[in-house]
Amino acid sequence: MASDNVSIHGAWASRWVFILAATGSAVGLGNIWKFPYMTGVYGGGAFVVMYLFCIALVGVPIMLAETLIGRRGRQSPVNSMKSLAIEAGASKGWSLAALGGMVAALLILSFYSVVAGWSLDYILSMGRGDFTGITAEGAGAAFGGLTADPWRLTLWHSLFMLITAFVIAKGVVAGLERSLRIMMPLLFVLLLVLLGYSFTTGHFREGFDFLFHFDASKVQGGILAAMGHAFFTLSVGVGSIMVYGAYMPKKASIGATVLTVGLLDTLVALTAGLALFPIVFAAGLEPGGGPGLMFVTLPIAFGNIAFGQVMGLIFFVLVAVAAWSSSISMLEPAVAYFVEKSGRSRALVTAVLALLCWLVGMGTVLSFNVWAEAKFFVFADDGFHLLQWGAEGGKTFFDSIDYLTSRILLPLGGLAFALFAGWVLSRESVRDELAIKSPLLFNLALWLIRVVAPIGVLIVFIAELSK
Repeated sequence: MASDNVSIHGAWASRWVFILAATGSAVGLGNIWKFPYMTGVYGGGAFVVMYLFCIALVGVPIMLAETLIGRRGRQSPVNSMKSLAIEAGASKGWSLAALGGMVAALLILSFYSVVAGWSLDYILSMGRGDFTGITAEGAGAAFGGLTADPWRLTLWHSLFMLITAFVIAKGVVAGLERSLRIMMPLLFVLLLVLLGYSFTTGHFREGFDFLFHFDASKVQGGILAAMGHAFFTLSVGVGSIMVYGAYMPKKASIGATVLTVGLLDTLVALTAGLALFPIVFAAGLEPGGGPGLMFVTLPIAFGNIAFGQVMGLIFFVLVAVAAWSSSISMLEPAVAYFVEKSGRSRALVTAVLALLCWLVGMGTVLSFNVWAEAKFFVFADDGFHLLQWGAEGGKTFFDSIDYLTSRILLPLGGLAFALFAGWVLSRESVRDELAIKSPLLFNLALWLIRVVAPIGVLIVFIAELSK
């Protein structure tokens, strides 16, 4: 199957638009609240080197696999894998991997929209000056008050899902491409403004040392963390990159483009750390990771430094933009599939799927308050319970969806995509898409896709299940 035709959904104007789209998909909340802290904890510069090594061995090969499958098939991930499997004389059951990825993306979007909605609330709070002079107790109470209020969470969840659906409904060119041409430069500008401000805090060196001190003794403890984040950060395993690859121009180099995305994703995460940790240290606080850094520690910091209200407002706009660019990539694979399958308008399909995600997301909203005591998958003395109210152990609705997607569906999807590209597609098809002239480099790329990346994903899969 030649891939010089164009997807019925449209096409990117250039490879740089694909880079913007793929980087927007990859850059999300984890780049801001997870990776910088992991870098500081697991050996600084030593961790960065190890992480880049894992990106090259695991993340980039799977991203290559997804992109070349998408561009070869020029359809939604499900139909691309089905048609390419039939062409290769293999079972069309391979398309189930893309179907699973599509479901995973919708489930992730359902709770991602809720968490991203927190940033919208904090934009409003920061703009009103609610965090000026705030104490640790006050910041904790503010975040607790937000998550305890189901109506407030529902409002922001609804608004975030609405703006995500709006972009998707307008189509690849008028919606995705036009929005990403604004969103991604805006994200970079906001990040650079925060970085410039961090230079004025008097604690830039302290933040730099926290991120880049080279401590090889801590590397061993961070190997699995580096490998896992190298896989999850590039937004592979759900078909988002595959559907973006379907809109990629034939003349664009997949290898150079994917490498650029991997480097940009890492650069954004490190720049976020350089911008944020000096601000944290300037306020006399200890750095942390996870939602606590973003919604408790940083509001305290912004509330107690010069120009903190303005910088805090810029920061939470940055967070919202990063989350928005990621969320649209989660909805696109399913929209493309159901438009192809049903023949219905893109706007109608988007509305139905967004509503479905919103409804599932309400389970996450309630997990933080009304349903906080509802625990799923409880192993008790009297046996296993699928759902038990007020039980010790078990998982909330939100925890259950997160576990299913991040620890099971994503790794299995990434594994299937790498095996499909490496072993089901013919060498000629892979060579045609990658367009690597050097036989040595092509064989290296194929070996990474066929062998190294699948082994890496299996290691991540086993490690995640054991947590």
